[in-house]
Amino acid sequence: MAGLWLATLLIAPLLGSRILTLGDLLSGDATVGTIFWSLRVPRVLLAMLAGGALAMSGLALQTLFRNPLAEPYTLGIAGGAALGAVLALQIDGLGQALGFPAVAVASFLGAVVVSAVILGLAMSGYTRETSTLLLAGIAISLSCSALVLFVQYLADFTKTFRMVRWMMGGLSVVGYGEVLWLLPWTVLGLVTLLLLRWDLNLLLTGEELAVSRGVDLKRLRLGVLGVASAMVGALVAVTGPIGFVGLIVPHILRRWVGPDHLFLIPACLLGGGAFLAICDLGARTVLAPAELPVGVLTALLGGPFFLWLLIAGRR
Repeated sequence: MAGLWLATLLIAPLLGSRILTLGDLLSGDATVGTIFWSLRVPRVLLAMLAGGALAMSGLALQTLFRNPLAEPYTLGIAGGAALGAVLALQIDGLGQALGFPAVAVASFLGAVVVSAVILGLAMSGYTRETSTLLLAGIAISLSCSALVLFVQYLADFTKTFRMVRWMMGGLSVVGYGEVLWLLPWTVLGLVTLLLLRWDLNLLLTGEELAVSRGVDLKRLRLGVLGVASAMVGALVAVTGPIGFVGLIVPHILRRWVGPDHLFLIPACLLGGGAFLAICDLGARTVLAPAELPVGVLTALLGGPFFLWLLIAGRR
């Protein structure tokens, strides 16, 4: 995984609608330098951070819910982020806040609100069973999706197009602002999940046996939901919703690496980052010079993978 991650980091920035060579970079051409250092390198780094965060979140949620179809968007966090973004797009005259576009800030706040609701449910006595919490997240996600459709119905054609385009997900960035924003959230998620690795391993045997072995289920639930919500909310704010990465990558790596989270968590960080960077490379080259939103490509891959997962589960 480390070798694949490093190879992707070195090769992906060179490829695109215009293929760059080492000679082009050493030529001193200002245009080539701008394309490479200001557009492609930040984009690849953002893809690697976002893909790693999505894969780690998907792994943690699949373990927590003991459901192979759980992924970061199951709990409605992306739905809350999308609702915040479309509300910001609907309101005219919004500029920037905290150095980011108002849409990104509103998206992050929407994810934070939904995350607070989910964590509140997890702390309350109404959702003692994890499956109930999963159903609550699905209900929140459906409610947010309905409100997004309502806002789109009220918007004019231009705003509706911007809303739809944002919800497709994308990694088009200029500079390193988004990379520096997402980096601490991804590192926080990696460290937190590694600290919880033994509890996650015990949870694979079932909640009752895990509790009998000393696992504080409430603390584990809050830790996993909190860190997954933080990572997903932070990345959706700058990339838009990019689905299925958190579903595909953990399942593939679990077959190769095994179930031990001590190895599986860093493998998801590296493998998820390389996977999304490669998908983004395909998205910006398959229709070159036009670009396909990477969220569309991951969705096209995720649908057949869902079906394969269901068929393999029956077998």
